[in-house]
Amino acid sequence: MLFAALLLPAGFAGWAVGHYTSLGKSSETVVHTLTIGSTSAPATTSAATTTSAGTTTSAGTTSSSSGGNAAAGKSVFAANGCASCHTFKPANASGTIGPNLDTAPASDAKADKNMDLAAFVKESIEDPNAYIAKGYSKGIMPTTFDKSLSSKQLNDLVAFILSGTAKS
Repeated sequence: MLFAALLLPAGFAGWAVGHYTSLGKSSETVVHTLTIGSTSAPATTSAATTTSAGTTTSAGTTSSSSGGNAAAGKSVFAANGCASCHTFKPANASGTIGPNLDTAPASDAKADKNMDLAAFVKESIEDPNAYIAKGYSKGIMPTTFDKSLSSKQLNDLVAFILSGTAKS
């Protein structure tokens, strides 16, 4: 009886750790082996294979298919002056030099060969002249973010923008 009482929480804890530490990686089956006391056969638990475009971490922040953390991305947005050029409600930003990030990414991604939204947002940060939104000019957005931001910061920024962008 004690063995069964210990197995359930330990098995769940193993599943939870395996599930939440694999964010941003391809889905795979996670197997944990747990041996308690002097039992002769080890207890094995398996987590089912899961796939998700967005996952909620144990801290309650959302990770997108970009593998980034939206809460951390908000800080990247603020620290890099994005609010001075872009309107984006989640950042309380009202800049008008660049496209409105509340709505433009989804419609611009469709206009740019129906590009995946996350890939479009990432490309727009790394290579802002790859697609120029209607009504804007080439060369306005800095082209240095691909060098000045780490890949983690870039993924976090993409996750933040995706978290507040209309998906129309």
